[in-house]
Amino acid sequence: MSESVFHNIPDYKPKKDEDFMSDGQIEHFKIKLNTWKDQLVSDAESTITHIQEDSSKVADINDRATLEEEFALELRTRDRERKLIGKIEKTLHMLELGDYGYCKTCGAEISLMRLEARPTADECIDCKTIAERKEV
Repeated sequence: MSESVFHNIPDYKPKKDEDFMSDGQIEHFKIKLNTWKDQLVSDAESTITHIQEDSSKVADINDRATLEEEFALELRTRDRERKLIGKIEKTLHMLELGDYGYCKTCGAEISLMRLEARPTADECIDCKTIAERKEV
């Protein structure tokens, strides 16, 4: 995730004795996730424009091959981001259902620090660590 997307969104600082996933926290993560999604959509739109404008300007075959390779790399990046948009939308749905912030494996609260770093996290750090060890 590009940190520049969140430069105007400070990390959430819970108030003393504030309940986990309070209205303030929910609103904070909703803004954070929607801002991220909007940035990804904007990047995808600019890629389309960039490819359309730049693809007809090159006559030299070597320059054309380089440009096409750059386009292919950019499209692979956008494909990964398209999948990320889906994950962000799923996370926003979890927010609406009231299930956001809780580990899908053990049900424990996912720390605010982890959610700030990875707003789409759906497992606590312990369950994620165990799952990653099993993958190896």
